[in-house]
Amino acid sequence: MKEAIGMVETRSLIGAIQAADAMTKAANVKILDFHFVGSGLVAVVVTGDVAAVKAAVESGKEEAAKVAEVVSTNVIPRPHDEVDKIF
Repeated sequence: MKEAIGMVETRSLIGAIQAADAMTKAANVKILDFHFVGSGLVAVVVTGDVAAVKAAVESGKEEAAKVAEVVSTNVIPRPHDEVDKIF
């Protein structure tokens, strides 16, 4: 994987959709995965250059928090190629 990945995990589908919308509007990122973890947890994963992903995750976290509990966020600037197998 050549680009950074960023994740926002919420405790609701609506929060995850809100995060995804904000993330794609805030920066030049693409949604890589929308993962239903279980027990109400939903994770949105985006990819793009490091600065864009950082901006997107921050925006997604802020917007999701308006409607749901944000459980976790993370940015991996240079994920190992083996991470591709997850997606």
